[in-house]
Amino acid sequence: MDGCIICICSGTDLVNLNFMFMVAENPDTARKWIEGLRSVIHNFKANNVCPMTCLKKHWMRMCFLTNVNGKIPVRGITRTFASGKTEKGIFQALKDLGLPSGKNDEIEPSDFTFDIFYALTQKICPRTDIEELFKKINGNKTDYLTVDQLVSFLNENQRDPRLNEILFPFYDHKRATQIIEKYERDEELKKKDILGCYMSSDGFCRYLMSDENAPVFLDRLELYQEMEHPLAHYFISSSHNTYLTGRQFGGKSSVEMYRQVLLSGCRCVELDCWDGKGEDQEPIITHGKAMCTDILFKDVIQAIKDTAFVTSDYPVILSFENHCSKPQQYKMAKYCEEIFGEFLLKQPLENYPIESGRPLPSPNDLKRKILIKNKRLKPEVEQKQLEAFKKHMEAGETNTPIEDKELNSEAPSSLSEATTEKEANSRVRVKHLGICVRLYPCHVQVAEEPEDSEEALIAQYTYVGATTNIHPWLSAMVNYAQPVKFQSFDVAEERNIHHNMSSFNESVGLGYLKTNAIEFVNYNKRQMSRIYPKGGRVDSSNYMPQIFWNAGCQMVSLNFQTPDLAMQLNQGKYEYNGSCGYLLKPDFMRRSDRMFDPFSETPVDGVIAATCSVQVFSGQFLSDKKIGTYVEVDMYGLPTDTIRKEFRTRMVMNNGLNPAYNEEPFVFRKVILPDLAVLRIAVYDDNNKLIGQRILPLDGLQAGYRHISLRNEGNKPLSLPTIFCQIILKTYVPDGFGAIVDALSDPKKFLTIAEKRADQMKALGIDTVHTHTHTAHQFELPCWFEELYLTDCVQPTYLKLLKKQQKELNTLKKKQSKVGDCFSANLSVYNAKRLRLILDTQHTKEWSELISSHSSEEQEMKDSHVTQQCEHLKKLLTTVQEQQTMQLKLIHERQSKEMRANQAKMSMENSKAISQDKSIKNKAERERRVRELNSSNTKKFLDERKRVGCYYLLFF
Repeated sequence: MDGCIICICSGTDLVNLNFMFMVAENPDTARKWIEGLRSVIHNFKANNVCPMTCLKKHWMRMCFLTNVNGKIPVRGITRTFASGKTEKGIFQALKDLGLPSGKNDEIEPSDFTFDIFYALTQKICPRTDIEELFKKINGNKTDYLTVDQLVSFLNENQRDPRLNEILFPFYDHKRATQIIEKYERDEELKKKDILGCYMSSDGFCRYLMSDENAPVFLDRLELYQEMEHPLAHYFISSSHNTYLTGRQFGGKSSVEMYRQVLLSGCRCVELDCWDGKGEDQEPIITHGKAMCTDILFKDVIQAIKDTAFVTSDYPVILSFENHCSKPQQYKMAKYCEEIFGEFLLKQPLENYPIESGRPLPSPNDLKRKILIKNKRLKPEVEQKQLEAFKKHMEAGETNTPIEDKELNSEAPSSLSEATTEKEANSRVRVKHLGICVRLYPCHVQVAEEPEDSEEALIAQYTYVGATTNIHPWLSAMVNYAQPVKFQSFDVAEERNIHHNMSSFNESVGLGYLKTNAIEFVNYNKRQMSRIYPKGGRVDSSNYMPQIFWNAGCQMVSLNFQTPDLAMQLNQGKYEYNGSCGYLLKPDFMRRSDRMFDPFSETPVDGVIAATCSVQVFSGQFLSDKKIGTYVEVDMYGLPTDTIRKEFRTRMVMNNGLNPAYNEEPFVFRKVILPDLAVLRIAVYDDNNKLIGQRILPLDGLQAGYRHISLRNEGNKPLSLPTIFCQIILKTYVPDGFGAIVDALSDPKKFLTIAEKRADQMKALGIDTVHTHTHTAHQFELPCWFEELYLTDCVQPTYLKLLKKQQKELNTLKKKQSKVGDCFSANLSVYNAKRLRLILDTQHTKEWSELISSHSSEEQEMKDSHVTQQCEHLKKLLTTVQEQQTMQLKLIHERQSKEMRANQAKMSMENSKAISQDKSIKNKAERERRVRELNSSNTKKFLDERKRVGCYYLLFF
């Protein structure tokens, strides 16, 4: 029988399981059954089927639920629609379709085809919301859509305008025709004429309920991210106190929890190891000193081996909290090596040595490998003790191989956890509608509940820290996940040891986020950190993980046995990328040259903020009871992006079948970081009990009219419940810039409108052609600029100086002229011959010297005059500048005062306008809008003040 027994586990969550055993004829048959069942159970696309497929599955289920006569009872069909319609209406619908309609009648399965069932649902639950949309598209003029109308609808409503046109091309006639041919059932409408084929409202409804209209990009559900980056660059799905099935005190431990958690995609599980007290001295796993039951360490290791790489091939990290003595640590190491075999990563990879400054290997490098996170000895101590241990083993001393004085004399581990991880608590119950398949039956040890009260249990509890006396064999198995005591971010950066990691409870982690947010993000770019619940969470509740994802923390560990909101966010997030348990962090959270503040309220460099709008129209098959329902829409992301408990529809009473909400759109106007944001749509009944919910990461969300299939609180698909809504995604545009963005996004349309307006103005006799001629590139000056430059430089004193200098220059020239005349008279008494001889000799020299002397005197006087003019002008300009400075100061003060008054006035007007805006329905949204407008106004006025300041500084 070895290898022939198959155990099938099923249940609504990870804790309350049913077990069914099957015996195969031989091990090969058993393996084929297991492979087949697992391919169905762990098919991520099966969890994201369209509403039409859900209807088909429900129809098949009804067909299987036949009575003893092999027929489908009408009573079973009525239960499907009982939450919104009376039995009389259901019977009438069956009669209209030609089916037996009596309360005790039966229907032949061959007569109850899917087309009949679909027609029945449309009769009982007519889709008036889709019918109204259909009429809106065709203008309520015909009973069909043309190809052009369908193309226009698809491009304008069903396509995200932010998408690249090459990678995500617009819909064209060919594609629209293919859609009509696929979903239209009326053959007459499918026949092509001059205008093409047509689509009826029934075909349109079938299209909106199909896989082609999924709310998320289906390729995001596959493995689509790069897996070649260091481990520190990924978010890693992580579990806390994995063994617990319930509370942290007095709770029950189960080996099965490890199987279920790993099968759900978790990649980091926790093992609290203690010395066993039985005769066999086997190490156990339990929440020490907390009155919890225990399980055997070796059983857990076997369970991990069986399920570690069923859902994902990427590495599993075992977080040991080791309280065992060295003899039992020896057993732990032995079980890990023997059971895991080649799965266990015992030595560092050749290309990734354990050295300072060397990055961690990637998930691809560590495929199908199990890493152990445990305290490690100093290298020299580990080597010496390991050699001594091998000598003991060679000598055959295996009973207490490490109790030798030589080994215990060495110093204990130098690497210790900053804060031990056991003061935290328990696990999260995730509702699990799937099935776990394995070759071995599970054994859950159950202990009676202690009679002591919770307070008494907590009072008796004393935490015992993990041991620092590590067995060298176990220490040698630790490589890329070496826990160390956290000292500071500066010390960690200085050491630059990527394989060192630290753990923080949620309170300590929040403290570091408040004081060193940017440093925490930078730390997580280099090495890994683990966050776990604080010790006060006795009920195994969870903290909100989003705040730590915002800081780039890789292992945000949660209690998987508690299906609360935090766990829903976790499961919804890790559903992407093939549910492999690893999600690549955004670029700015990985690169050392980028800075990111997780509390930022302004857009991150290189990341475009988004606007998300959700309008809820209706629900389908929300409950099997006649109850009231309402829908809540929340956003989780950065603190500034997170909006919760603000947007909810009205309550629709006594209709759990097809309530119509028809609400105004819920608008998330400014999502700073769409890469980290998730949208949550949740449906509650009139007692505020959750009916269904769905987590939709914003980076994979599709715009348009979509049916959102709901999940239960454990994030498992519900068969029929859906919400029909319209999702609008676009780039965030601040107030006042809408027209500019519209013009940039569609220049042709903008130019057409501009030309039309120009023609209208021309008809009124206004010519706009030359209005702005020669002014496009001119620098606009303030009104007071010109008068400041009209300085009275031509002062009387300056004119007087110029007159005086001119008079002096004229006197000098007159004097020089007289000297020249005397010299010429002396020369005239000589005859021509004598004159020629004098000019040739002595007189030529004297005449040259005289001319040179006159020129020098004249130049000296001119230089002196220029110097006097400069000094005089300098005095004049200094006086004028002082006057202008006083004038500028007065103008600047007046304008600053006016700007401050205008800013205050505009803020009051904005607040008044927002308070009177009836579309804003809650106080928090009003306050957000006021803050945003005031911030925009402040920036605008600061820019204006800078502009005025530039004019002021221009003159200094």
